[in-house]
This record gives sequence, structure tokens and C-alpha cells, in this order.
Amino acid sequence: MTRKKEIIKGNFSKYDALVLGAGPAGEGAAMKLSKSGKRVAIVDMREQLGGNCTHVGTIPSKALRQTVSSIMRYQRDPMFQKVGEWKKFTMKQVLAHAHRVIQKQVTTHTRFYDRNNIDVFHGRAYVQDKNTAFVFTPEGIKETISFKELVIATGSRPYHPQGLDFNHPRVLDSDTVLDLDYPIKKIIIYGAGVIGCEYASIFIGLNHKVDLINTQPKLLSYLDAEISDALSYHLREQGVLIRHNEQIDHLETFDDHVVLHLQSGKKIKADAILWCNGRSGNTDGLGLENLGLKPNSRGQIHVNERYCTDVENIYAAGDVVGWPSLASAAYDQGRCAGANIGGEENVKPVTDIPTGIYTIPEISCFGKNEEQLTEEKIPYEVGQSSFRHLARAQITGDTVGELKILFHRDTLEILGIHCFGNNASEIIHIGQAIMQSSNNTLNYFVETTFNYPTMAEAYRVAALNGINRLF
Repeated sequence: MTRKKEIIKGNFSKYDALVLGAGPAGEGAAMKLSKSGKRVAIVDMREQLGGNCTHVGTIPSKALRQTVSSIMRYQRDPMFQKVGEWKKFTMKQVLAHAHRVIQKQVTTHTRFYDRNNIDVFHGRAYVQDKNTAFVFTPEGIKETISFKELVIATGSRPYHPQGLDFNHPRVLDSDTVLDLDYPIKKIIIYGAGVIGCEYASIFIGLNHKVDLINTQPKLLSYLDAEISDALSYHLREQGVLIRHNEQIDHLETFDDHVVLHLQSGKKIKADAILWCNGRSGNTDGLGLENLGLKPNSRGQIHVNERYCTDVENIYAAGDVVGWPSLASAAYDQGRCAGANIGGEENVKPVTDIPTGIYTIPEISCFGKNEEQLTEEKIPYEVGQSSFRHLARAQITGDTVGELKILFHRDTLEILGIHCFGNNASEIIHIGQAIMQSSNNTLNYFVETTFNYPTMAEAYRVAALNGINRLF
């Protein structure tokens, strides 16, 4: 049973630490604080634990992606194609698997709180002062909680610009798209960041027509240029129409379709529009003005390297502090905040973070890219391995992609690893481990025996390719 606190009007509870939000950052902070001997409580709006990550973010979207990826693999397998025309899945059918995964995750996270004796309050939190908070339920019942330290980990939500009617059933964001319950043939995705690109690959995988509207000159410009170009090429090859350097003028909504008007004069008609252009921190209505804290225009809270705000006993972590807005980083940020509250010394902030983008196929990077190394005038060389040449990729049929190793010409130190292809988010961690070890040179991959056939063999192939460029 979850240690859910029954909220009784006028009830008063005292804790060493209070955490607002039960997503990855809140969970990381709460677990760290509990294990350091603190009496901890956590407050979350939902009746089920896990935060946005579990219910509307990382978990459902990645479960959805995996199902679509499996459908695509089935469709391209010539053995199964002989059976007959492949069944056309609706979005609702595909999402059924995602909902099962969510419930499993809720059960898992609930056990974590039980085992660590953390009290859970379900309701809306309001901070009265630097040591007091209220919890309100939809019925209006109030619980008063006193605390010594506070961690704000309330996450973020899709940014809603003025002028768009998100109550209209054909105007979706990355949360509401998970409730899509009507058939569509064409969708407009506005915003070609990580979420937009991920959903573009999902919808095209379901044989929908996709217009991807990018407000920038190229996709995911912070990536290595070759990886960004590979993603663009692959999405276009699948049928995604990418429109760069475009801005919305206005949107017309109808009962059975929408029409997007761009500032360039273009008009695009589709069954629905998915807005993926930015996120806002969940800080409104928390009472932060009572603490003297003022979030920025996107609702994000400024913190220092200890994840402490401008108020000494108030900390924040996760999406609510902005970059990098990743579930993996959020959990570690929460743990760092908890460690600093617990008095640990030399707690390092979360900086060395791999990029994981769950398009189909995936993208993952760690370290510097070619553009950065060129700008810093570091003499580097490139080792590459194309997936289409690897026996394991040929066996599975996942031949789209490459592994790219950037290394110092003189010392052979590995400076960056970039991967585009199936399971890139897993493959990257081999390189990450070596880059953060004392044996960080290209020689490790040249001299290490890898299982055959595996995708990990790509490291050895890329390393040998790089060594050959030196002579």
C-alpha cells in the first residue's frame, strides 16, 4: 500500500523536506533525502505517481514509438509481406500498449515510495512562506505542511501561444495527442525540435501524411551536422515534407480539418495539427511570489550549481529549471539537490549528459561535434562505421545508420561520439563509459574483442577506419 496521507481539513504535518512533483526530479530528490535520514513528504497533482514523464511524456511516447517501430519492421520483412496486406493500425490501438506500460510504471514507482517511508500527498500545492505549504484537493480540503527544506520539481507542460484554441479536438499538443481517438490521414506538426521530429517519425510510420514545420534553417541544429542531415534525409525518404524557416500566421479550425496559414503565404490543410513548439515550467499558482522567486517568461526557475534558488532553503530541479529538460538528467538533478540538502560535500552538478532522441531510427550523441572542434581549432580525425556493413544490422534489417567517433589526431583521445540508427540510445553508452574512464583513447576499441555479430562491433570498425586515416 502507498503511504498516501489522508488529507483532513486543518491537519498539520511536519517534515525535514518537502518535494513538489513526483516526476524523475522529484523522485530522485525524495529518495536521496530519505536515504540520508530525512523525514520526507512529496506532493503531486495526480492520483497516480510518476509525474508527466510517466503519464504524458517520456514513457507513453517511447512506448508508442516502439510499437510503431515494430510495425515498420514487420511491414518491410519480405517473409511477412507474402502473408497479405498488413493490417492498418489506428492510433488508439497503438496507444493501448503505451497505457499498459504506464500502469506498470506507476506500480513500480509506488513501491519506491513505500519502501523509503515517504509520505505522499495528492493535491495542489501552494507555498505560503519559506517553511509552510498548503495542499488542496479538488474538494477544497486543506493540509498544512511545515518543512525545513523545499524542492520544487513540478516539471513542465507544452507551451500554448495565444490565438490557438487548444480546446478544439483537432488542435493537439504533445500531451493531448496521446488521447487521439479519431482517424486521420494527414497531420501538421508545428515545431521541429526533439518532440516534433519524434512524432513526425511516428506518424509517418503509421502511413499518415506529415508536414513538419520548422521555424529554424535546419533540423536540430545543435547536433553534429552530418547526423542532422542524416535525419533530414531519412524523414524525407519516408515521406515527411519538411518546411524550414517558416512561422505561423494564424490557424483556421473546422469540424473535420484545420488550415494552417504561414507568414510566407502558404496554406496547409490537414486533419489535425500537433503543436510542438516549446514548453513552459509548471510554476504558476505555486505561490512563489511569497518566497520572492520570479520565474522567467517560460515559467522556469533560476538555480545555482547546487540547484538552490535565490532563497537558501528552496531548491529546484528537472524541467522547471530549463536545460536540458531530459528525464535522465532530471533524476540526477533531483539527487544532486537532495545530496546538497543532506550536507554532502563536493556534489557535482549534472553536466555530462548524453543526447537521446527517439526518432525512428534513434539519435544519440556524447561529447563534442565537428563544428565545435573546428571552432576550437582542435586537430581531430573521424572514424566511421556504416550500419549497412555490419552483420548484425543485416540480420535484423536495421541497416539505416552510422556510428561516428571523433578523436584527437596526436593523442587518440576520444572527443565525441555520434550515433544515428536503431538502438543508438543504448549503443552510445559504450562510448560514454570509455570517454569517462582513464583509458580514453581510440586504442581501446582497436584492441578490444567484441562479440560477433553485434552492433557494438561498430566501435571497432569505426576505430580502425579512423586509424587508417592517420597514415
